[in-house]
Amino acid sequence: MLEVLNDFLSGKLLIVLIVGLGSYFTIRSRFVQFRHFGHMFGVFKESLRGQAGQLSSFQALMLSLAGRVGAGNIAGVGIAVTLGGPGAVFWMWVTALVGMSSSFFECTLAQVYKRADGDGLYRGGPAYYILHGLKFKRMAVVFSLLLLVTYGFAFNGLQSYTVTHSLQNAFGFPPQQTGIALAVLLAIVFLGGIKRIASVSDLLVPVKTLAYIGVTLYVIGSQIEHVPAMLETIFKSAFGLDPAFGGLLGSAIVMGVKRGVFANEAGLGSAPNVAAVAAVKHPGAQGVVQAFSVFLDTFVICTCTALLILLSGFYTPGFEGDGIVLTQNSLAAVVGDWGRLFVSVALSLFVFTCILYNYYLGETSLQFLTRKRSVLMGYRGLVLALIVWGSAQDLSTVFAFADITMTCLAFVNLIALTLLFNIGLRVMRDYDVQRKAGIKQPVFDSSKFPDLDLDRNAWPVPAAAETTADNTVGQVQTQR
Repeated sequence: MLEVLNDFLSGKLLIVLIVGLGSYFTIRSRFVQFRHFGHMFGVFKESLRGQAGQLSSFQALMLSLAGRVGAGNIAGVGIAVTLGGPGAVFWMWVTALVGMSSSFFECTLAQVYKRADGDGLYRGGPAYYILHGLKFKRMAVVFSLLLLVTYGFAFNGLQSYTVTHSLQNAFGFPPQQTGIALAVLLAIVFLGGIKRIASVSDLLVPVKTLAYIGVTLYVIGSQIEHVPAMLETIFKSAFGLDPAFGGLLGSAIVMGVKRGVFANEAGLGSAPNVAAVAAVKHPGAQGVVQAFSVFLDTFVICTCTALLILLSGFYTPGFEGDGIVLTQNSLAAVVGDWGRLFVSVALSLFVFTCILYNYYLGETSLQFLTRKRSVLMGYRGLVLALIVWGSAQDLSTVFAFADITMTCLAFVNLIALTLLFNIGLRVMRDYDVQRKAGIKQPVFDSSKFPDLDLDRNAWPVPAAAETTADNTVGQVQTQR
């Protein structure tokens, strides 16, 4: 029953909503992800500069990539190619293109409605823009509970099972002992709070990403003469024009879109919780950065996995097996047996940072519900216990349940995002106007948005705007 319900919700209805609304956001915003594509690289460079005592936009990006770039980029792509053929890769690209606009607006709104937590840091996300933007408190509470159950608990247990059994297959490590070691390492990071989580992500995300891209580029370089033909196969298969994959047209679309959605998370409501923590001068800048993270996740990492599989010669139509095995054997076919070990190590790094990301999402939702430190410490203890327990358990039923709760989470976020879209457009236009005026780093003037419930500690009126306002008042008094 769970499988049938999950297949309908996440395999059909959610895909239509995310792709449909993503396309709508793209058109209404005049293709914001294309207009700002070149600008993304400049914003990414600027994001490296943080403010003392606060998290930079770059750190927020690394933290979001910690979650976006995970097991789905290895196993998920393998499943998509296995069940949908090479054409699934094309539909993953399409999903990412429209998803970049959804990510821009949900992360921009997360910045607009973020709240200062009193320690020089910020909290935000869909629960906050639902509460302060729509004034729907019950809806915000429901979102927070779904986020806590899905990411804070269920997905962490699943990630633990994935990494411990991968290491067992590669190195023979006992799963439960690996689970205990993993829990100890995570506890050290958790106790440091968001700053330590961001610092660890700063270190591990670039390492895991660059190492994986580097190995994939080696495979592509060694098979460079086959790349044009493989790209042609991807495009032909996407439209059922390749005889070998003609019968997989429907599966290519469904699997490509489904795996693309769950790999880059655009529109699901998870990434905005992380996007809100950054100290930026304008919400639109963080929207641009997070749209860029969707590009990195799908067009770079997922494409790397797809090309690694398709160029290896190991994959054949009708292949049967799981995504991890397919990726491991594909790399081993080109570089030798050490390729299987590399995929296991890469997967371990991907999963470790994913757990940090999932934990933080759970902590954010918990702190929206209550500020009691005893509850937070209890949450940390439960997560660590679940890591150890999940390392030795088959959590397929839990995963199916979590897929359903995540789909419900996405529905709540998409409803809120649609209702608040016009506000997102206003903020985007303010950003665009300043960019057209030649301002390289637009500044958000909260006094221009008096109708919005903003936290003035998070978005104080810029000094220049205050001076202008004072001068205006003085001129009026003089005239009188």
